[in-house]
Amino acid sequence: MKLSDWKKVKLSELGTIVGGGTPSTKKEEYYGGNIPWITPKDLANFGERYIEHGNRNITLTGLENSSAKILPAGSILFSSRAPIGYIAIAANNVSTNQGFKSIIPNSDVDSLFLYYLLKFNKDKIENMGSGTTFKEVSASIMKSIEVFIPTEIVEQRKISAILGAIDDKIENNKKINHHLVA
Repeated sequence: MKLSDWKKVKLSELGTIVGGGTPSTKKEEYYGGNIPWITPKDLANFGERYIEHGNRNITLTGLENSSAKILPAGSILFSSRAPIGYIAIAANNVSTNQGFKSIIPNSDVDSLFLYYLLKFNKDKIENMGSGTTFKEVSASIMKSIEVFIPTEIVEQRKISAILGAIDDKIENNKKINHHLVA
């Protein structure tokens, strides 16, 4: 693969960037449904790549009465504040609170590659955050971030397969170490 096989693009060219929302906590009927609702806190000690659910679920009514949206499986969840840079891939349809700027990848972008790309660029993205109380990356900033990506999805998949295999080995070693300590 040559450098000419890579292109410089904005994140907005790789997929749809979507914010999340929180249904009113004063309305009991908005919570306890069957829609997984992810917050940055759910990713705080989450050491895996794929997430199915958080600590709470919301109802369809809660979804409809907030700015939360359904994100399809394969969406990349990226916390955009408090803190910036928690990341996971949706294993199934999920929703998030407003602490995320998630990316629904275009069909020519590999989800796992995009996950690693964002992970690699976490510090760069975090440095672009602003705010006085706590740093946040806005949707417009997130959309404007430039990255390099292989032009062909086949190459993206080759790279993500190698990185995924390494992460699999790391996860297996952690499990072995955990069992040895126990």
